[in-house]
Amino acid sequence: MQRTDMTETPLHASEFRRIMKVLFSRGVVVFGIVVILALFVTAIFAPWIAPYDPYKLDLNQTLVQPCKEHLLGTDALGRDTLSRIIFGTRTSLMVGVVAVCIAASVGMTMGLIAGYFGRWVHAIIMRFIDALMAFPVILLALVIAVLLGGGLRNVMIALGIGLLPAYARLMCGQVLSVKENDYFLAGRAMGAGNLRIMFRHVVPNCFPPLIVLITMMMGLTILAEAGLSFLGIGIEPPGAAWGAMVNDGYQYLLTHPILSFAPGFAIMLVVFSFNMVGDGLRDALDPRLRGVL
Repeated sequence: MQRTDMTETPLHASEFRRIMKVLFSRGVVVFGIVVILALFVTAIFAPWIAPYDPYKLDLNQTLVQPCKEHLLGTDALGRDTLSRIIFGTRTSLMVGVVAVCIAASVGMTMGLIAGYFGRWVHAIIMRFIDALMAFPVILLALVIAVLLGGGLRNVMIALGIGLLPAYARLMCGQVLSVKENDYFLAGRAMGAGNLRIMFRHVVPNCFPPLIVLITMMMGLTILAEAGLSFLGIGIEPPGAAWGAMVNDGYQYLLTHPILSFAPGFAIMLVVFSFNMVGDGLRDALDPRLRGVL
């Protein structure tokens, strides 16, 4: 007799292949993935990739134009610009990853609790989120960074708090939508506890849109960190940060534009790449939103 039972493995494998096919079907998304992978590799192997020590001063080689020895020239203190950009990837990546993790973990938890329990819990949490959303992200992060002081740790905390509302609102909306599905009601009817329903049924079904938001927020976080560093509130000297490098090269814009243009181009390229990958993930994880760039 012919067997009619089927395992779920082929279905999962087919779904994974569909996601990969959609994700890699657009050249701009592939380009973004390559740039992001290169960013991680550069950050990890920066001491071996950088041609010079990014913090070593050489007053005999100040403001050198791009040449064979210094491909992007040197700054006003004789530090190699290319080496500082390479080490700046560590700062940008660390701030992006840590700040997004803070915002995502706290925001998703708040949104999950608000959406699941509803009523007065929802009202209190979401009114707090609305208060945070009254301020633009960069302005809120700027105020918090000023209160906490400069430095890498405080910048990551400030950006994490500034990005928190986006995750909380998205998670709350997803939970409210999941609560209307039959499997949620079935779990309730079977007597499953709140924690089991949350982490077994609610969170897995809310996660795909959050993956897209996390990817896109990485670019926004790196851009915000560059803005804070440009204003002198971000990474403290002599740390290598792209925003601070743009600010340092601003006064030499007419004679040595590469000092600002090079780190500015790095910021633009990384933010563009994260946005394109996030857009590709959106198309791959939600077939209803398969757009064309």
